[in-house]
Amino acid sequence: MKKKIFAVILALTLILSMAGCSSNTDVSSGGGETDKYQVYLITMDQMDQHWVTVDAGAKKAADELGNVDYKWLAPDVKDDAKQIESINNAIAGGADAILLAANGPTAVTSALKEAEAAGIKIVYVDSPADFPAEQTLATDNEAAGKTAGEEMLKALGGKGVTSGKIGIVNVNASTASTVAREKGFRAAFEGKGFEILETQYGDGDAAKSKDIAANYITEGVVGIFGGNEGSTVGTGNAIKEAGGEVIGVGFDKSDMILQLIKEDHLLATMSQNPDVMGYEGMKTAVKVLEGGTVDKDYVDTGVSVITKESL
Repeated sequence: MKKKIFAVILALTLILSMAGCSSNTDVSSGGGETDKYQVYLITMDQMDQHWVTVDAGAKKAADELGNVDYKWLAPDVKDDAKQIESINNAIAGGADAILLAANGPTAVTSALKEAEAAGIKIVYVDSPADFPAEQTLATDNEAAGKTAGEEMLKALGGKGVTSGKIGIVNVNASTASTVAREKGFRAAFEGKGFEILETQYGDGDAAKSKDIAANYITEGVVGIFGGNEGSTVGTGNAIKEAGGEVIGVGFDKSDMILQLIKEDHLLATMSQNPDVMGYEGMKTAVKVLEGGTVDKDYVDTGVSVITKESL
């Protein structure tokens, strides 16, 4: 009888010991078989192919690293309140790090303070907010905007056009990346004899941007600049419908933009490297979560000029 009791006690001891060992594998974030770093990508919206490519880059890095539970959250349209909601959902979901493309510099500050208080690491991709982060990975937007202006000037000069009105279709007046692009574009025209009209905002929506561009064409502009993917698509479609000689230059690369370039409705687009933003952003997030440090606060992910000749 004593042997049976001893055997039962021994079996229970072994079971409890095994359970304790099993639970220890999940104590530290990212350190066990089932407990991975929770990393969220939060972009401005889900509409643009640009963000889809950022997501693809981040997912590729997460798959390679193997210790990341990765999620992409984003509003359906550009909206500060909805982006704040996405950040709050990431905090509630137990995020260890957030890759963020901020819709505006200050709108998400309170949400980011809560994230910081929860120990969450912030990495900016494409567009930063005015809040400290581990690193920002983005295009040098002002320089790229100036390049866009120079491409338009070159094309206008080739047609013998040395003066006239230029329209700008941008996203909004607060998104850091697109504001910098406009600043660079305007700088390219300083002292060149052209009149840059007041910027009109279409929230990055292609349909709204098309209406704005159509109004510019009615005003007799010789060129239109689109500040992001939706703005560029809208500009190209307006030029296509008008059938005129307006020079359209924009930003980002999508199938629709490339088609508009092939059909001569757009002259050029400034192609960013959103896949690099997502990929390297994920690598940075995991590096700091593992206790590492980053060498640079800002990483220029580069830009290329795409024209019909380069396709």
